Amino acid sequence: MTAIFALALGEQFERLHPMMKKRFGVGLDAGYACVGTGTMTRIRRGPWWTVPFLWIGRVRNILVPIQGTDVPFTVENFPYRDPLGRETVTFVRSYGASPRPHRFDATMIYSERAGRVIDYLGTHQHLAVDLDLRVNDDGSLLLLSDAQRFYEGPVAFRFPMLFSGRAELHESYDDAAQLYRIKLEVRNRWFGFLFGYEGTFSCTFPPALDAPAELKPVRHERRE
Repeated sequence: MTAIFALALGEQFERLHPMMKKRFGVGLDAGYACVGTGTMTRIRRGPWWTVPFLWIGRVRNILVPIQGTDVPFTVENFPYRDPLGRETVTFVRSYGASPRPHRFDATMIYSERAGRVIDYLGTHQHLAVDLDLRVNDDGSLLLLSDAQRFYEGPVAFRFPMLFSGRAELHESYDDAAQLYRIKLEVRNRWFGFLFGYEGTFSCTFPPALDAPAELKPVRHERRE
C-alpha cells in the first residue's frame, strides 16, 4: 500500500529531497514511524483577542496558546489502521519541557473520494481539514490548509473561515546542518496573523506497524 502522502502527491513525491521522502513515506507497508525532536526557535501568536480562542482549542489539543523562544518540540508520526479500516498517520506535536506539555493532535488519512489528504484535528477529530500539497524545486514541501468541516455526533457543517484561519507550512531538509526545518503561519483573511512557529528538528525512524494508544484520538470520525 502506498503511503498517504505519496498517494496525494503522485509523481511530485519523487521530487522531494530524499530525507523528506523518508519522513513523509511513513505508512503500514513501509513499516516504520518518524519521531522528530528539536527546538522551536520562535512561537508567536496574534493580538490579545486571539488568546481565548487558543486556550479553548487547548482543551481538545487543537491549538497551542503559548509563545516564546527556544521551546523544546517533538512530533510523532506513527502509522496505524483506524477502526474504520483507513490507513492513518498520527501528527502529534508537543511543545515545552513541562510534565504536561502543550499538545497539538492531528491524524491524517488519504481520501479516495477527495483525492487528497484529510487532516483530522483534536482528540475527537472534531475538525476535518482538506490539505493541498506541493513540492518545491528544492525538494521541500509546501502544505496549505483549505476547507474545514466540524463534526460532533449528528451535527456537521462547513466551518466558517471568518472564525478560523488558513495554515501555510513549509518543511525542508538542511543538508549542511543535517536537520529538518519547519515554518508555519496561520492567518485569517480579515484579521491577519493568528499563530505561527519556526524551528529545526532531527528524526529517528523506529519500526512501527501501529501507533501507541496515547497518540490515537478518543473518537474516529467516519465523515471526510
